[in-house]
Amino acid sequence: MIRSLFAALFAAVVVTAAAQAEPLQLAQAAAPTPVSIGVLRLSSSGPIFIADARGYFREEGLAPELKFFTAAQQVPVAVTSGDADFGVTGLTAGFFNLAGRGALRIIASQSREEPGFQLVAYMVTNQAYAGGLTSLRDLPGRRIGMTTVGSTFHYSLGLLARKYSFDLSRVTMVPLQQLPNMAAAFKGGQVDAILAPVTLARQLEAESAGRIIGWVGDETPWQLGALFTSPRMIEQRRPVVERFVRAYLRGAADYNRAFNQRDAAGREVRGDNYADMIAILARVLQQPAERVAEGLPFVDAQGRLNVQDIYDQVTFWQANGQAGRDVDARAIVDLSFVQGHFNVPR
Repeated sequence: MIRSLFAALFAAVVVTAAAQAEPLQLAQAAAPTPVSIGVLRLSSSGPIFIADARGYFREEGLAPELKFFTAAQQVPVAVTSGDADFGVTGLTAGFFNLAGRGALRIIASQSREEPGFQLVAYMVTNQAYAGGLTSLRDLPGRRIGMTTVGSTFHYSLGLLARKYSFDLSRVTMVPLQQLPNMAAAFKGGQVDAILAPVTLARQLEAESAGRIIGWVGDETPWQLGALFTSPRMIEQRRPVVERFVRAYLRGAADYNRAFNQRDAAGREVRGDNYADMIAILARVLQQPAERVAEGLPFVDAQGRLNVQDIYDQVTFWQANGQAGRDVDARAIVDLSFVQGHFNVPR
């Protein structure tokens, strides 16, 4: 009887312990996995902001932490150092140098320069225009302001030089680091032209400081930005990367449906949930909705990359001494997370 009593007591303890442990185990199983994302406060990062606001990351069992930076080059540095698990921003010479050392992998697209989407303008001062700088063919011999050498602006200008058959060395690139510096130099006549984001371009135009003579997307479409992570994340936490990409693609699809629709004549059509999507971006970008609406770049709804263009970017930066000759484009693009990438070299 004593043995039976002890056996019964032991069984009761085991059952009680199991009952107490089960909610804890369930809670642990349901606890979302933290992930950190390096971004800029730009509309091109809209899929991230939408996926966060609409709970898509949470539905994939992820707890996102957005880490905001002020320059594109800071984002890949953060991913390389481990300060961020993922990054989304424009592709620069600095990015490709880090990726070439095995520190980064591109896994999906961000924004693209596309015809009809006014994202970055070529803008000339009134004085330069009066002096004959009336078309993009007239840029040789002029001083062009941009943020930095090796930037997305630099690459856009390189594409333009190739299109209009002039040597890029005939243009004097003036690195001004920040957009306010660019605006000041433009107004002060220290440069003849600048490449300016649409919001700055429209502001300068409204102030009668100069005029827009072209748009990058209309002149030279290209793969402007990408979503990327580290090889370490892919190798050690691939399921997390897969869940992250699924949530990101839902945000990209929402963004595309709301902002990137055009009618048969190519005019903008406000798509599904436009007001809600603008409100999300305005809140994160800390800008009025009407200003956000002025600069909504094209984002592929399926996160597909123009892969050949990424190869071309590497070649360009190598030819201009901005990226090492050992940078291998094939090694820095992982096409396994998104289906249907286009212009994939054989």
